[in-house]
Amino acid sequence: MPRLAILCLLLSTAWAQDANPTFAVSSVKPSARVVGPDYNNRFLFAPGALSARNATLRRLIAEAYGVQVRQVVGPAWLDQNEYDVDAKAGSLATAAQLRAMLPALLAERFALKQHREARKLKVYELVVDKGGPKIQPLEGDAANTVAAWPRFHGELRRFADLLAVQLSILGASSDDPASPNRATAAPAPVLDRTNLSGIYEFDADIRPDGSDVFTLWQRKLKEKLGLRLDSTTADVPVLVVDDAAKVPTAN
Repeated sequence: MPRLAILCLLLSTAWAQDANPTFAVSSVKPSARVVGPDYNNRFLFAPGALSARNATLRRLIAEAYGVQVRQVVGPAWLDQNEYDVDAKAGSLATAAQLRAMLPALLAERFALKQHREARKLKVYELVVDKGGPKIQPLEGDAANTVAAWPRFHGELRRFADLLAVQLSILGASSDDPASPNRATAAPAPVLDRTNLSGIYEFDADIRPDGSDVFTLWQRKLKEKLGLRLDSTTADVPVLVVDDAAKVPTAN
């Protein structure tokens, strides 16, 4: 039996023995130094363990509940306070299984209370362009490395979050229907609708040429990545934070 198949079988068997798995050991503490938006490269998953550095609570919630960062609705400090997390399962576990343990950890350490609802929002959807994707997922050890900016390294769901930050900070085209009015609305979410799984790495820098940021990204997405942004209005599931502590309980 191939090594990968054996590992998957071991993971499934270990997981099946615990219907409600939680982390066996975990450390959650405020980061010693705040570094700013955490949309890229700060989550690492290994068989049975995860680590995060300078992760905001909004990012942690998004990872725990499988939504984009802009689908998490709550107070502004969710984007400002940053935390370091190290957690280990009691047995082998996949990245998906480790994410499934995060809700209990956040409820325990941050007293997180939340609920789900649907809201009609103006959004961008990241989709595959007509000619198909021009990028391929990394394989083997390359998927577990960390790239230095301006190279992006991660799942396309995180890349969609990066685009949301770029479009909100740099300003999208005023002619685009999803462009946020900063005086009256929150930044428009960018939702990953590519259906492409795996870890990708590519240059994520854009060079100003007088065009608005939406046009710059649309050009790069199509020419270099085989992707594009579609603007639409949709009923979007959001996770609303009802209450949470800024300081996690002691380890």
